Amino acid sequence: MTGALWAIASGVGFGLFQAVNRRAVHGMEVIQSTFAQLLISTAVLAGIAIATEDVARLLAAPPSALVSFFLAGFFHFFLGWTTLNASQKRIGASRTTVLLAATPLFATILAVIALRELPGPLALAGVALVVVGVSMISSAGARSAPGFGAPSGWRSSLWGLGTALCWSISPVFIRKGLEGLPSPLLGVTAGLAGSAAAYGLALLARPGGSPVSEPVSREAMLFKLAAGILVGLSTWARWIAVDLVPVAIALALSQVSVPVVLLVSPFVAGRQIEQVTARLWHGSALVIVGSSVLLFYR
Repeated sequence: MTGALWAIASGVGFGLFQAVNRRAVHGMEVIQSTFAQLLISTAVLAGIAIATEDVARLLAAPPSALVSFFLAGFFHFFLGWTTLNASQKRIGASRTTVLLAATPLFATILAVIALRELPGPLALAGVALVVVGVSMISSAGARSAPGFGAPSGWRSSLWGLGTALCWSISPVFIRKGLEGLPSPLLGVTAGLAGSAAAYGLALLARPGGSPVSEPVSREAMLFKLAAGILVGLSTWARWIAVDLVPVAIALALSQVSVPVVLLVSPFVAGRQIEQVTARLWHGSALVIVGSSVLLFYR
């Protein structure tokens, strides 16, 4: 299977994950949801790695590769999945997934800051399309879960945009890590395991010393189990794509997750929770077109 197909598979899988995860996070605390997601995904990919890979290669890998995998995991899983779950709980899967498509916007901003790469006129047009699209999504009403208050414009979009920021950074470390240990499966498993361990230690250090602060229903856990499996496999597919094709192509093709979420989430989470409006579709189109311009014409 080519890198392009892996990227598309990752996008479809991630879209299905978001729809299922929205149902799970509705009945869970954000911290609980993220920790469970990390544990499930780590267990699934570790099992596949043990069955199909020479795990001893991790011990022989250059320390720089392991550090890169940990840093990729820190931005993508530790921070990114926390803000992702918070965003889904607050504004839903549909709006969150469109905000995630703004990842190239942050990559462009970081390139300006770190590399002094000034975008050309076409890229600036892409930035404008993304900003207008995100603005449309931020101003559209959405139902939030109990305890999170009513969504309010840009403030309610910061969680999803925070995830996009984290995910614009992680591919840099993925590429560096795979140069030292060319195994996407071992790399993503190492990143997940490191993030899960760090998350568990952080939770034990908080007041009360327990990673679980409130009971979780059986239904929520079943949906979280399915979500954890889906996102683990989808992330593995994304790492394979990043290893085989340029990051820009992998990110562009993975945006197939947006229409998947918009189409599927109302049926999985319920139309009363996931409200997909014409305004949301229009904003999504602007973000996708603008992001594609940024990916290829920066």
